[in-house]
Amino acid sequence: MATSPDEDRARQAKAALDRATRESTGFADSALAKMSDHFSASDAQGQDAAEIWGRRIGRILGLGFLILLVINLFTHWFF
Repeated sequence: MATSPDEDRARQAKAALDRATRESTGFADSALAKMSDHFSASDAQGQDAAEIWGRRIGRILGLGFLILLVINLFTHWFF
């Protein structure tokens, strides 16, 4: 069963609009969602509370260390 060129174009346009709608989430929205998942340790395997809290504490300490390093870099570089 052959389709007309108009039907093909309409199907392609609808597919392009659907794809654009799916990909239209803002960068900040997706980045904040990924960061939230990362710091809440949602990727931890199993339900061991010590492992989950250990990951959360480690990731927060790592972020704090990164912030201190950046502050140290800029204070020594510019002053």
